[in-house]
Amino acid sequence: MMDNKEKILVTGVAGFIGFHLARRILEEGGHVIGIDNMNLYYDAGLKKDRLKILSEYKKFLFNKVDISSINELKNIFENNSIDIVVNLAAQAGVRYSLENPSVYVDSNLSGFVNLLECCRYNKVKHLVFASSSSVYGANIKRPFSVHHNVDHPVSLYAATKKANELMAHAYSHLFGLPCTGLRFFTVYGPWGRPDMAPFLFTKAILEEKPIKVFNQGKMQRDFTYIDDIIEGVIRVIDKIPEPDPDWSGNNPDPGTSYTAYKIYNIGNNNPVELMEFIKIIEKTTKKQAKKEFCELQPGDVRATFANIDDLVNDIGFKPSTSLKTGIKHFVEWYKDYYRVP
Repeated sequence: MMDNKEKILVTGVAGFIGFHLARRILEEGGHVIGIDNMNLYYDAGLKKDRLKILSEYKKFLFNKVDISSINELKNIFENNSIDIVVNLAAQAGVRYSLENPSVYVDSNLSGFVNLLECCRYNKVKHLVFASSSSVYGANIKRPFSVHHNVDHPVSLYAATKKANELMAHAYSHLFGLPCTGLRFFTVYGPWGRPDMAPFLFTKAILEEKPIKVFNQGKMQRDFTYIDDIIEGVIRVIDKIPEPDPDWSGNNPDPGTSYTAYKIYNIGNNNPVELMEFIKIIEKTTKKQAKKEFCELQPGDVRATFANIDDLVNDIGFKPSTSLKTGIKHFVEWYKDYYRVP
């Protein structure tokens, strides 16, 4: 169980996962220092409404800060005795990285180095950071395992997430900073991102507008419900990684290390065809989708499938929310939030 005396810094706190994580910690009596740059990648109103909910908790402190600004970040660390850092701040989106690469360099690379430096100098006990299933890139051996090599990303976004893992490892090796990277698999649920398929499809189907079905619908995704993601993160926060005594430089295992560093997949361990996913939304909304079939987009992967053996063995947790249940919760939230009859 988390120590409620510890102060946890959650970056990207107004984002989808950051909001849910902060709320869970606060509900359990923990302290959260939240930062977010409130960028306009998607509807800022959604971010503001998430923050409004968090601001009702006494142990929540918010600062509008961009992690790419080292001075702003240093001030946060100097003015608060931070014990744990969960980094969820990043420029998200595979397709957006094709058009705006510099934003990814600023946030996902420069920003992450700034965070590592602040953790190093302020003796943070554990850095937990978001990676992504996109790091598996051109890999076709499934399910994707943290013990597989991931050196062939197919988007700049994926490359920045792989870079985060490497940078964190270097800081663990050089400065003894315990780091755990979490590869999230297609997260969805209430308060979800408007640029993600569950949101886009639900919105279009309810408005009786066409949806774009990429790769002719022959995509598979390991959709993971937000509550399962948060349960995994909460448990990982308490599990400070230890050096693996069996790690060998002769046969280097990418998922563990000789230093305090670990990588986990957090996914539903159950890939679903895109057409099946659409059917579930249709049944839930009681409306038929108008489909426009399109080719695979640059940067997209055809299928994701998480091997979660390490998560189950080390953390004792396995995501279990069915897509039918998760979509039901999401559609209910969407209709309520956007006042759809």
